[in-house]
Formats: sequence, C-alpha cells, structure tokens
Amino acid sequence: MSYIIDGESGPWEIVIGLEVHAQIMSNAKLFSAAATAFGAEPNAQVSFIDAGFPGMLPVINRECVSQAVRTGLGLNANVNLWSRFDRKNYFYADLPQGYQISQYAHPIIGEGAIDIELADGSTKTIGITRLHLEQDAGKSQHDQHPTKSFIDLNRSGVALMEIVSEPDMRSPEEAGAYLTKLRQIMRYLGTCDGNMDEGSLRADVNVSVRKAGEGFRTRCEVKNVNSIRFVMQAVEAEARRQIEVWEAGGRVDQETRLFDTGRGITRSMRSKEDAHDYRYFPDPDLPPLVIDAAFVESLKAALPELPDQRRARYVRDYGIPPYDAHVLTLERETAAYYETVAKGRDAKQAANWVMGDLFAAINRTKTSIAEPPVTAPDLGALLDLMADGTLSGKLAKEVFEAMVETGRAPGAIVEDRGLKQVTDSGAIEAVIDQVLAANADKVAEYRSGKDKLFGFFVGQTMKAMQGKGNPALVNDVLKQKLS
Repeated sequence: MSYIIDGESGPWEIVIGLEVHAQIMSNAKLFSAAATAFGAEPNAQVSFIDAGFPGMLPVINRECVSQAVRTGLGLNANVNLWSRFDRKNYFYADLPQGYQISQYAHPIIGEGAIDIELADGSTKTIGITRLHLEQDAGKSQHDQHPTKSFIDLNRSGVALMEIVSEPDMRSPEEAGAYLTKLRQIMRYLGTCDGNMDEGSLRADVNVSVRKAGEGFRTRCEVKNVNSIRFVMQAVEAEARRQIEVWEAGGRVDQETRLFDTGRGITRSMRSKEDAHDYRYFPDPDLPPLVIDAAFVESLKAALPELPDQRRARYVRDYGIPPYDAHVLTLERETAAYYETVAKGRDAKQAANWVMGDLFAAINRTKTSIAEPPVTAPDLGALLDLMADGTLSGKLAKEVFEAMVETGRAPGAIVEDRGLKQVTDSGAIEAVIDQVLAANADKVAEYRSGKDKLFGFFVGQTMKAMQGKGNPALVNDVLKQKLS
C-alpha cells in the first residue's frame, strides 16, 4: 500500500529503491590475503595490493565468490555463470589505486525477489535488480586533527556485495521491512553479519515522488545510511523536501545527498554521477569470472533453512500462531534457542516463555540471545518441572528469576530453596480447613450465592502455603469443602 503525503497541491506518492552494500563474511579481502577483522589498529590490515602499490596483481578470493552465490540463491535470484570485473574510475584520498574494482555490465547475480512482511500482516514482493561484487574503499577520518585528514586503509579491498533493488517500495515502512528482511536472510546464510553500527551493512536510499498515474520523476540518492531507523527517517525527510521543491515551481536535481541524523534533514553532497562519468572498462588484470553449474548446485544443496521456510514449519509443525513464528525466526540464534526449548514439550508454552520472560531478562541484563542469561536446556528443564507438577506457574516465575541471578539449573534452585510444589491432597486439605475456619463469615456469604468469593479462598490458601500449593488440587478441594 502506498504511503501518501499530502502537499498543498494534493497527494504525492513516494518511490523508493535501495542499494545495499553488504560486507562479505570472509577472513581475507576480495583480491588479497589481508585480514578483515573489525576494530584493528588503523592501517594494520593492509597488503601491497590494498595500498595500490605499482605492479601488484589482484587474485580473486574463492570464498567471496561462494558467499555471493549463496546470497543470490537466498534471494531467489539468477546466478550468472559468466561475469566480469570492471574498473570504476574516480579519485579520492582513501582510494589508493585511483579506481575501484567492481562489476557493472556483467554482475555475478541477476534478477531475484524477496517477500517482506508489513505491520498490518500483509506481504509484498520486492524485486532485486542485481547483486555484484566489488572492493571497498578505505576510510577518511576528518575529526582526528584540526587541519588534517587521516586515512585508514583497513577497509580498502574488503569484499562487498552491492544489492540493488527495483524501485518497488512505496513507504518508509516498506523500506525498513526490506532492509530488515535482507539483513535477516544474509545472517541466516552466514554471508554478512549485518552489523550496521560497524559499517558492514550500509544503504544508499534512492527517493523520488510523483502524482498518481505519473511515471517516475527525478530521484535523489541519500548516501551511506547506517541504520534501519535512519533509512526510514531519510525516506520521509527527502520525500517531503522534494515535494516542497516541486510545489514551489522548482525542479529536483539528480544528486547525492547525506542524511543529517541530528536535524532530521537531507543536505546536498555532490551532483549524482552517471555510469559514463566513471569510465568503466574491463579490468585488464582479471579474466572473466567463470563458475560451473555443479559448483552452484553444491552450494544450493548446502543452504540452511531460510526464515520464510522456518516460519512456515513452526506454524505447521508446532501449531503456534504466525505472529509467534515471525518473532521467533527474526534471528537465527533465537530460532535455534526456541527449538531446543520446544523439543518434546508444549510448543506454545515454550514460545510464551522465550518471547516473554527470556526476552525481558535479556533486555534487563543487557545480554543477547547468543549469550543468554538462561540457557535453552535450563529453560527446557524449568518447563519440565512445571509439566510434572513440581512447580506451579507462579513458582516457576520465581525460579526463573533466580536462574537469571545465579546462572544455576532450576532443579538445584528448587532443592536449595524448598520451592517444590505441594501435591499432597491431605496437606492441602488441612490448610484449607484452617482458611475456612478463619473466614466463617465469608463461607456463609459464598454459600448464600456470592460465587465470586471463591477466588478469595484460593488466594488465602495459596498465601498460607507460600505459593507452593498445586493450583488444580487447591481448586478441587475448595470446591468440595464449599459445596
């Protein structure tokens, strides 16, 4: 559904396409053996090739090619068995070669598509135009010295996948959902870690606006947006800016802009280059990249279960609601945790505990699902203690909090603290007799027709038993005594 912005001249529709730069998970760079670890000392991971030394020849990293093919398969895209590297010529201080090795006319991955899920429960298919391989540039640092810029070449030559969408998105929400889904797929595949705060996933946001029934108007590119929230804000801000320009009788210039996160506006960076400005030509040091169909099939056969497939399986095999399945499959680690807890147990109960108590504990302790405050086997063991009657729901909550605080297994906590649920009907009956004797007036009121007092008796009994009474037995004995 289109996101309509009302201007002075009436409604406007937003048109959005994303160019996403995803750093490939690989121990070495695209054309050199230099390391790629995040956070290294400046210029500590730079080979002669990355630094643009004369006479250095690039050699393609096979793993980076495999990762690009895996990603293409995960995007339901065509894998091109023949592709080619080109030189994209531009000059900047952090590009020591004076050109970027990229793919232009002949990318490794062609057209594909992914489905995104929206807040109203609907889905929409977003087309993928292409995925091509390219090397990253270095990083200019302008805030380290009052008059000089520093250059860090650790990123120079790092392998990137540039994933270009069709202009199929029509709202900030759709742009956010698309980037979320793309990141999720690559994380499941293990091809990009998706850590936007570390720069391993960045988006160039192409935005234009138009009236209903019109063709595309001039677009502007908002460069290097590094969070999903900022992508959505940049779409909104740039669309409103363009509407103001058009309605004032002006024309939107095709240009590259930056998103000012502090002020919530976009500002001009440079005029937008076209392909001919970069003077692309085939890289003379690299032969065409040729891969065979058997290689692609072997990668396809080894693909993990992807989010959409896993979500469908949870609904089908576990019988949990689609919403639960969606939340539990957002991250591969969460899905793995849930499956451990749910195996052989009540799947809906497992989902409730993971999405409720566990997520709350993770937020409270500032941990993560990768290193949770309670392990999946221990949470499963806690559910077993509820299933066999050892713990009531209330006591289980108490034990869970103790597990978060101490890291101990639930059985040990129950034993040490004497929290085992009382299932002896004789013991429960004795406590109930005391409660009824102490509240004879309310017993008379209940028997005269005030049925709502039943909850009062349950509460008093559980209080007297310090929450250890088996709720079902307490209810049964009370009904017998009060009837």
